[in-house]
Amino acid sequence: MKRSGAASSRRRSLLLGVTAFGLAAGGKLLPARATSATDDRRVKRTLYVGPAREIKTLRQAAKLARDHDLVLVDPGEYRRDVAVWEQSGLLIRGNGGKVALMADGASAEDKGIFVFRRADAIVEDFEFRGSRSSDRNGAGIRLDVGSRLSVSRCAFEDNETGILTSNDGTSELHVTDSSFVRNGTDGGFSHNVYVGAIRKFTFSGCYSARVKGEGHLLKSRARESVVAYSRLTGETSSASYELEFPNGGRAVVLGCLIQQGPKSENSVIVSYGAEGYRWEQNEFLMSFSTVVNDGRWWGTFVRVSAGPAKAELLDNLMAGPGRMDLRVSDPTVRNSDAKAEDFADIAGFDWRLRRTSRLVGAAGIAGTGLQGRARPEREYVHPAGSAVLAGYSAMSPLSPGALQRLAP
Repeated sequence: MKRSGAASSRRRSLLLGVTAFGLAAGGKLLPARATSATDDRRVKRTLYVGPAREIKTLRQAAKLARDHDLVLVDPGEYRRDVAVWEQSGLLIRGNGGKVALMADGASAEDKGIFVFRRADAIVEDFEFRGSRSSDRNGAGIRLDVGSRLSVSRCAFEDNETGILTSNDGTSELHVTDSSFVRNGTDGGFSHNVYVGAIRKFTFSGCYSARVKGEGHLLKSRARESVVAYSRLTGETSSASYELEFPNGGRAVVLGCLIQQGPKSENSVIVSYGAEGYRWEQNEFLMSFSTVVNDGRWWGTFVRVSAGPAKAELLDNLMAGPGRMDLRVSDPTVRNSDAKAEDFADIAGFDWRLRRTSRLVGAAGIAGTGLQGRARPEREYVHPAGSAVLAGYSAMSPLSPGALQRLAP
């Protein structure tokens, strides 16, 4: 499965658009917002939370916090401590060590452990576990209307949904270096991550796996989505889609490891536009990603549904039995098939190429019109994170797929 498409003005337009909504030159993710030291300079007040502090719960802190406060939470388990946040310029951060929010079935407003409404906030270094709600969509974090949220270095496990957003077109969600494992319900309508029709969504250096029931590992209805340097693997679960953009929009998938496991009831791994195109611009770019079909089916690696959309799939690796199903006019496709012997240990999820593989250095960037804009600059590092590709310049030969570092 290796085809080439001629360079065209349509392709250049699509790739230049990538820069505008999520990728800088060289494929570097634009920061969702400044964090840590930069944001510390704008802090007006610090609230300390912990069993030995005056403020003992997150619920209290949410009521006391004002715009541009820093909320530092001491390590420990905080049980049934759920909260609604409505402040602007807020930082909520673990104060070193494990900060575990154990909902034990509770949820603020019957929605989630943390609910953000008309808020602008950063959340760092928390674990969200055990949220439940009456509609079986209890989230670790619920992003409500009019909010802009950045989540970093957090873990979401055993919630009915890891992160769930509204369909508010002014909201944004940015997630980095975080994990989503065993969220969902048996009904298949809850997911590890479910992003509604918001304005912008980015997901980088993250791990999503083993969703409960037949939910999705990642589902985004956002106008603009960037999913980069992440691992989305069904593994032993019966996950349906590993990655879905049901309403199209402008979507970039760069440097991702994607696997469908043997228990899935769905033969499609990545899906775009399956529920119809709702946005005025619908452009799908997937590059330097590795897609593995370990399922029981002759699979569909990527399906792009018919409609007013553009699609480019370049320098991806496809492993296992399957095909592409691109139902739009004039898609640009140049990918490579990979065999088990090309990888260090495909069954053990070590998808680095062996030095002896014919695929090493075989990415076809030259002459594609990419102009360096979708070159990966990082790669995923397990269990949740990414690392700079040290030693790779703009002129370095690259290999197709998500991982450039080679196995011995």
